[in-house]
Amino acid sequence: MPQLVAPTPDLHSAWLEAHREWGTGPHEDGFGLGPSDDVDSPEGFAAWVTRLADECGPESVEAGQGCTYRWIVEGDRVHGGIALRYGLDDHVRQFGHIGYGIRPSSRRRGLATWALGQMVEEARTLGMERVLLVCAVDNLASVKTIERGGGVLEGIRDTEHGPARRYWIEIPYAIS
Repeated sequence: MPQLVAPTPDLHSAWLEAHREWGTGPHEDGFGLGPSDDVDSPEGFAAWVTRLADECGPESVEAGQGCTYRWIVEGDRVHGGIALRYGLDDHVRQFGHIGYGIRPSSRRRGLATWALGQMVEEARTLGMERVLLVCAVDNLASVKTIERGGGVLEGIRDTEHGPARRYWIEIPYAIS
């Protein structure tokens, strides 16, 4: 059974295996990996994980900034990552509140749909009323995932990475 777990240095080897399968590029959305992050060495990996945790602190949530990162893990295997970004700054407008990526060998198992549902619930607990998701026009797997998760197409916009679909998922309040 998959789990969403906070990034941890304990998963260094498993994360590196997933990262190597992907290769480099922007398709690893959900991991918060920057171009200057050293993830190969244990020290660099631990520093990166610490940076991710710092972006998730209570001060960030209260300020409507930052991000919650989770890795999609099953046993000792990292299948992917998902991120919930707070606020509606320029970065969120371009990339969405939720971004995710599933490693190629773990796709077509429903992991992205499951993880998206979990993060929408997390957004609900934070009081968010709706979330924006953005994907490349030709990324049909993400289109299906987002639409299965309740995403409604706002439209298509040009971005620095090419045309992108913009979807909103409304988050109704829980009925008690």
